[in-house]
Parts: sequence; structure tokens; C-alpha cells
Amino acid sequence: MQALLCLGLGLTLLVAQYAPGTAAPSSECRRWCGDVEIPYPFGIDPGCSFGKDFDISCKVQDGITKPFKYTLEVLSISLTNSTARVLNNIMGYCYNNSTTSMEEFGNSMVVDEISPAPSFPYRLSDIHNKFTVIGCNALAFMSDTDDTGTGYQAYGVASCRGLPDLQDRSCSGIGCSQTMIPKKMRSYYTDFFKSVNTSKIWEFNRCSYAVLMETTGFNFSTSYISNTVFNDTYLGRVPMVIDWAIRNVSSCEDAQWNNMGTYACLSNNSKCVNSTNHLGYTCSCIPGYDGNPYLLDGCIDVNECKKDHQCPSDGFCHNTDGGHWCSCRRGKVYVYESKTCNTDTKFIIGVTIGLFGLIVIIMATIFWGQLICQKRKLNKVKLEYFRQHGGMILFDKLKSEKGLAFKVFSEDELIHATNNFDNSRILGRGGNGTVYKGILKDKMSVAVKRCALADERQKKEFGQEIIILSQINHKNIVKLLGCCLEVEVPILVYEFVLNGTLFELIHGKNHLKISFNTLLRIVHEAAEGLSFLHSYASPPIIHGDVKSSNILLDNNYMAKVSDFGTSILAPSDKEQFVTIVQGTCGYLDPEYMQTCQLTDKSDVYSFGVILLEILTGQLPLKLEGSETQRSLSLVFLCAMKNNNLDDMLASHVKSEESMELLTGLADLAKQCLDMHGINRPSMKEVADELNKLRKLSVHPWLQLDMEANAESLLGGEPTSGHEIELSGYTIGENENQPINPRSSYYAK
Repeated sequence: MQALLCLGLGLTLLVAQYAPGTAAPSSECRRWCGDVEIPYPFGIDPGCSFGKDFDISCKVQDGITKPFKYTLEVLSISLTNSTARVLNNIMGYCYNNSTTSMEEFGNSMVVDEISPAPSFPYRLSDIHNKFTVIGCNALAFMSDTDDTGTGYQAYGVASCRGLPDLQDRSCSGIGCSQTMIPKKMRSYYTDFFKSVNTSKIWEFNRCSYAVLMETTGFNFSTSYISNTVFNDTYLGRVPMVIDWAIRNVSSCEDAQWNNMGTYACLSNNSKCVNSTNHLGYTCSCIPGYDGNPYLLDGCIDVNECKKDHQCPSDGFCHNTDGGHWCSCRRGKVYVYESKTCNTDTKFIIGVTIGLFGLIVIIMATIFWGQLICQKRKLNKVKLEYFRQHGGMILFDKLKSEKGLAFKVFSEDELIHATNNFDNSRILGRGGNGTVYKGILKDKMSVAVKRCALADERQKKEFGQEIIILSQINHKNIVKLLGCCLEVEVPILVYEFVLNGTLFELIHGKNHLKISFNTLLRIVHEAAEGLSFLHSYASPPIIHGDVKSSNILLDNNYMAKVSDFGTSILAPSDKEQFVTIVQGTCGYLDPEYMQTCQLTDKSDVYSFGVILLEILTGQLPLKLEGSETQRSLSLVFLCAMKNNNLDDMLASHVKSEESMELLTGLADLAKQCLDMHGINRPSMKEVADELNKLRKLSVHPWLQLDMEANAESLLGGEPTSGHEIELSGYTIGENENQPINPRSSYYAK
């Protein structure tokens, strides 16, 4: 016999009959049926619910008092989730070996009709339920198709070749399958395809099952296939979840503007929440309150002080209406950020200043009193700043490095310069902070770096950058103009470098191609800057992260060495000499990688890689290819060893310059890349050699030693230097197009 399982979630209700009231239910209303709580808007007795659809029947079954909604036994009702758990009948299709026929079982639910009214409050939960089919040759379908022939239809298939195929807790089609259902379903009809049955496999699988059930807590067992334990365990019924809501209006907005007086969220401390399963709304208590939002005074303040609260153990918790606050004993103050009781410096300072002021009034003039107060205020600001940003180390450095010339900007000046740190002014972001373009009152463009300190290392970097950059004044090194000390996050102000990086020139990221002679000038200027750091800065400075993306270009395309977040001062003893500084793969000195000793020759090695970039046009490190082909420096040294320099050179470089110049530059790069730092030239020697090679590029018919003598006699070198040559190259659509100022340096 074919059984039809038609789940209806209510009797037919005409819209006119659905007239829920908002009057508070009587305190005499029963709120428990057996062991199940029946909270309002549901009710057992007449007049105790929000409306007829929320009436619950309390019946005695098998000697036990149980709640029912229509023919569904109610297990629980949740106001928080707006759900109800009920028991749903299991549909079975079994082989009877006595009659050698298939038989269906499962009590169909008796419902008069399913309400088509939009205000019908119940929907099958699409989140908590799944259509579950169990068996080794089972094909069932479910549908909520109405008389118009439209609706949802789904099939559940479960199959297996034998018991060894099955696996406990697995319901993915082998012996068990689960299918999701859509929203808006009020009921469903299910049946088995009769041609797919267990008549030929009854010896190990006699019955197939199909049911819409709650997925939480269900774990498939292989024993469900070989016997009737699935049906027997749940006594023919399994939990199913129903979503309920107030559906006499479509949304919270309509409910709150409803003139009918049927708005259900009566508590002053409640809020309306749109239903997630079709139209309508539900109610919930706002944070800090708990209870029944459908009652006038249903949402009651939660006393957080009696529960787990975040007040410190040496403090006090004070409950408030909808929240709580913490306090500390006299002499301490509660800090919200750390949730601790710290010494109340304001209280102590206030008492101290009061006593001191009394002494000052008695023993000194008002002038001296004001002077002392101003001095205290200034010291307080400085002390707060230095403590927040690891400033004690910075303070000691500033005291030892007297005479550092840089401007201390006010916060208002930098807010005005950056248009209140507008996102459109951002030049770059990185691990050390965010850089904005700023325009000072004198129309000068600057780069404003808002540091982001997160750990002790970054705090040291901030102090280190100020000390290192403030003592450097060289045309080929980015200049630190000043800083701001009166803000929570430290701010540095640099000169604004306009035209991108050497990396972008070499590798064509901005579609700009220039002559090799111009590239040679740029690397010569960068070498002069590094030479100044090594030889003329006091104390000498090791850059630590030399690479083409750290060589910026100003509006005249003059090179400026940047990014001193990884720089260190040249150590005075061997213990200080051993350090670990972040670098960039492809540029790192292999000797440093082995010894962890950063020297000026480490910068020389990295600079040698830059020379290879302008010679070959290749990246320092490739992510593809064999290990020996990934490192540009290793490939170059191998080519030099095999006398294959010509194969390494970029085609446009070979066509533009003489082999004499290119060979000289390659030899210089080879010296810089020597595996032993002691054999490498100094940066000053590299700069001098590049100067000679530049002259060879300009006057290839002259000998380098002759030009050196001429330069010595004339007392200087030519001053032509900063012209951009574009021989044989293009600059996109507009030859005057500048390089994007958002260079990689600003993302440091």
C-alpha cells in the first residue's frame, strides 16, 4: 500500500480569523506541559497565546503529559532561535519474505488542511533539517507541489553493493543520503519508487527509510541497514525543526508602522529581527538583557557581575541597566584597553601638584609657579610618548646624539598637510607603517610615514630610523625632515621623492625605457650615497637591504638611497657586530648568511646584484627553473667563468654600448660578488670605478687613465650628469609621462 506522508504545520486559517492580540497574558496561564516549557507567544489555555496558531495542546499519552501542535509532539520551543523541535514520522518500505512482497509503513499525519495564508507562522527549517534516505537500494522523493503544479521536488538516493561498503557516521550516498531543502516550505509529501526496492537484497537489507529530520545529533550506523534498529530506536519518529515567526506583516519595518496594534515585540528592551525563512519577523532581547521579548517587561537586565565578567580581581563590578562597569580602589584607575587596575597617576599627580602649588604660592612668585607647571606638563607629554613607543632607548640615543637638526611637527600641521590622513593621500602600506603624501603650508611636498608599532623590534626600528636618518645629509640619500611626538602613533616626515624606483626603470613596470648611459649614472649616484654611509657618516652606517627598489628617483631622476628600517650603525666591537637584520632574497650576501655578520662588504655584494640587473635586465631571483638557474648572481658568475658574458647581456645593452665598457662593468660586478667579503672592493672604490666607466661611455675614444689625469688637473668632473637619454626607447603614449610616485619604498 502506498503511503502518503503529508506534513502540515497547521489547520486552515482564514486571514480574517488570524487576529493576534498584543495584550499581556494572564499570570494564571500554564507555562509547562510535562517537562516542556511553553513560553509566550505560545500558550496552552485560552487567551494565553498570541493567536490560535500559537495554541499548544497538552495531552496525556502513555501515562505521560506531553505537548502537541496539531498531531506533532513538541519537544522544545526556543525564543532565542525562533524554532520548535517536534517529532516527525519515519516512512518505511520493507520486504516481507513471508508474503514475498514490499510493504510500506509509517503513520501519516492527520491534518485537515494546510493554511495557504501568508500569515501562517510555521515553515520547515532549511538550516536544521535534511531529507534523509537510508537503504542499499532506496529511491525516494519529496515534494511540496501544490495544485498549480509548481513547487519544490527532490530525490534521495541511497545504495550499496553490500555491508562492507558501509561506514559509520558517513551519510554521503553509500547506504545513507541527505538532501537540503529550500526556504518557504510549509509541508511535504514523500513516497518511494516501487521499482527500486529491497526484494533482491532482503537477506542483508530488508527495509528502506525516508524522513525529513533534524541533522544535529544524527549519526548513521551500519546497523540501520541490516535490521530495523533505526525505526526501533526512535520508535518510528525522529526530531524535526520548525521555524516560526510573526507573519501577519512582511518585515520589521511594516510591523513597526502597523496601525493595527499587533506589534509583537512588547518589551522596551527588545528589538525586531526579520525572519530568515520567508516573510515575517521575530523578536529578541537587546544585548545586556535576557528573557521573553514578547512580554511587556519580558527582557530583564542581566546582572553581569554575578556571571563571568571582565573586571580585574582587585577591582569592583557595578551592574547597570543593560550593562556593567568596573572600578578600582582609591589610588588606582581602571584601564579599559587592558582591563586592569593601574596606578592612578592623575590622582597622584593631582595631589602632588596641589601640595607643590601650595608651597610655590607661599615660597615663590606666580611666575615661577607657572614656569614649573609648564615644565611638568612638557615632561609628562614626553614621558608618555617615550614609554608608549619604547622611547627610553630613543631618549638615551637623542641625549648622546646632540645637535640633530630636524623639525618637530605638531599633529595639527600634519593633519592639515595630509587632509586628515585621507585614504586618497596614501602612497603605500607596509609592515612598518602607512605613508601619506603631505603638502606643508609652504607648498612643499613631503612623505608622511605613520608608523605602526606592534612589537619590541618595530619600536626599536622607529628610534633607530630617527637617529640614523637625522645625521645623514647627502644629495643621494633620502632626507628625514622631521617627526611628530605628540601623538599615540609615531609619525616621520621625509622629503617627497617623485619618480619611482630604479627597479621600475630596469624592469619596465611603468613602460619607461631609458638609455644605458642614464642607468649607469643612476647606479653611480647610488654608489656615492652608499659610499657616504660607509666612509663619511659618523659613526659609519651599514644599509643592510640594498636593492634596486630601494633606490628612489627624484624629479630630476637623481638617485636617492632609501629604506633604513634595517640599517645598523657600524659596531665598535665584535659582540655588537653579530646581529640578524632582515634583507631581500636575491641580494643577500652569502657570507652573511653563513656567519650572521653584517659588514659594509655585505652592501657591496647587494650592489653587485644591482649592476647585474642593469646589464642583463633580469630579476635577481626567479621562482621557476632549476636551482642553479634561479639566482642571477650564480648564473652570471658561471657565465664569467666560462667566458660567456655576451650571452648574459641584454640585447639593447649590447647594441647601445661598447663591449669595453660592458666588460669593465661586468668585471666590477664580479668583484662585488666575490664569495669572500675581504676580496670585494669598498663602496668608495666601486663609486670611483663607476665614475671612470661613465666617462668611457661618454667619450669611448679616450682612455680611462687619461681622463683621470685630466680630471685631476682640472680639479673636478663634468656637471652634465642628470639628463635622461631615451635613445631607441619609448615612454608609453606620452614621452613626458612621469613614473608613478607610489614607489615600493613607500610600502616599507
